[in-house]
Amino acid sequence: MRTHPEMVVLLTPEGAPCGTAAKADVHTEATPFHLAFSCYLVDSTGRLLVTRRALAKRTWPGVWTNSFCGHPAPGETGADAVVRRAREELGARVVDVTCVLPDFTYRAVDASGIVEHELCPVYIARLEGELLPEPSEISEWAWIDPGPLQGALSDAPFAFSPWIREQLPRLTAAGAWDRRGAA
Repeated sequence: MRTHPEMVVLLTPEGAPCGTAAKADVHTEATPFHLAFSCYLVDSTGRLLVTRRALAKRTWPGVWTNSFCGHPAPGETGADAVVRRAREELGARVVDVTCVLPDFTYRAVDASGIVEHELCPVYIARLEGELLPEPSEISEWAWIDPGPLQGALSDAPFAFSPWIREQLPRLTAAGAWDRRGAA
């Protein structure tokens, strides 16, 4: 259980750290550029774990998205943040953490007006053991092949987070799924 506010790393427009702020104060209608990460879990057959954000989430509630995401704490590496957040959000242990899109950035505005504006390196990792998702974070999950997932993104983009809609084509073009779970 967290006893202090979760902090995020603020960034200059060029992506250099320039301070910190409480996560609760950062995600607003005027969100400053900050550091985050996205992670996709891949199994031995090349399927991806996608999750549906809990309905209680402040931004993009109920949409399908990557396996999990979060923010590195000040001084924490991206890979360490992936391992920590997998445990917090999925109740899972992950291994073979690999950064595949180190310079991914995006800005998106939720229907509520809250802005996401992030340098969000994208990682691939492999699940070791079982999933025990935190219900306040994840309401559903599924393992799916990248091809049908891309089709669903094209057919029903409104059902997915803006970051997965941008990340998936780039990951596919980069051959990220060819690793077959050996990220």
